Amino acid sequence: MIPKMSSNGARRLILLAIAAYLTIVSACTNPDKQRFALTGSEKRYELVARVVSVDQRGHTLTVAHEEIKDFMPAMTMPFTLRDEWAYEILAPGDQISATLIVDGPRSWLQDIVITRESSDPSTADNPTGVVEARMGDEVPDYRLVNQDDRRISIHNYRGKALLLTFIYTRCPIPDYCALMSTNFAKVDAELQKKPDLAQKTHLLSITIDPEYDTPQVLRSYGAAYTGRYQDETFAHWEFAGGTKDEVKGIAQYFGLRYHQTTDEIIHGLRTVIVGPDGKVLKIYRGNEWKPEEVLADLEAALEGPAAD
Repeated sequence: MIPKMSSNGARRLILLAIAAYLTIVSACTNPDKQRFALTGSEKRYELVARVVSVDQRGHTLTVAHEEIKDFMPAMTMPFTLRDEWAYEILAPGDQISATLIVDGPRSWLQDIVITRESSDPSTADNPTGVVEARMGDEVPDYRLVNQDDRRISIHNYRGKALLLTFIYTRCPIPDYCALMSTNFAKVDAELQKKPDLAQKTHLLSITIDPEYDTPQVLRSYGAAYTGRYQDETFAHWEFAGGTKDEVKGIAQYFGLRYHQTTDEIIHGLRTVIVGPDGKVLKIYRGNEWKPEEVLADLEAALEGPAAD
C-alpha cells in the first residue's frame, strides 16, 4: 500500500520537481553553463603568462606560461576561456595572470587580469581593432563633463602640458586606479610647489565608469586624493566623465582596452602627456612609471619648440 502524502509533502515534491526541470532547461539552453559547471573535485592553479595568439572563432587563447607550481612546467599551449569578453580585448604580447581550473579531463582559464599590455597593440594581428595614437599625433578635441558638471574639451588645454590618465572610483585593484591617482596626487603636489610650472601644466583623470562616477562622485573622489576636500577648486587637476561613447572614444584613441563585467571593469592602463601644441608626446602603458619620471617629462615638454 502506498502511504498517503500530506499536502505539505506534496507541495515540497512539486517544488523539487520544478527546480530540477528548470536546472535541466537552463543547462540545455546555456551550453557555457554546462561546459564550465564544476563537479566539486576541481583543482585551481595560479597562472602567469604572455599571450601568444587569440582565436576567438576557435575559442582558444594560446599563451606562454611560467611554471605552474605542483602541476606543469613552463610551456606554450592553448586554453579555453570561461569569460568570452576576454577574447575581444586580449592581444598578442599582453602579460596576464589567471586562475587555471582543472576538473577531470576539462580545464579552462578564468578571472583574467591584464598585468601588462603589449608594447605595440596596433599591429595587424591585434584582435581588438584598437589602433593606438602615435607620438606626434594631434589629439582630437574630445569633449567630456568634469566634476563640476561642466563641459570641457581637450583643446581647452592648448598652451599647457596636459597629463591625463584613466581610472574608475570603484576599482578594487590597488596597483591600478588607486596607484594612478596616488601618483597623480604626488605630481600635483610637486607642481604646486612651483607656481610658474603649475600654471603651464594641467592634470586630468578620466573615468571609464561614467554611469556610476557622476560629477558628484568624481568631486568627492578627487578632493580626497588632493587632501584639500571642501577647499579643492580643481583648477589644476580635474576629474571627468561623460557619456559611454564619449569616454570610449578618447580611451580607444589612446589604445585603452576595457570591459564591463557584473562586478567590475577589467581594464588596462594608459597615462599620456599631451604637449602644449596638442600633440601626443608620451604614452605610459602600464603602472611602472614614477611621479619623478613624469615630472621630468612634463618639464621637458615645456622646454620644447612647441612651448615657445
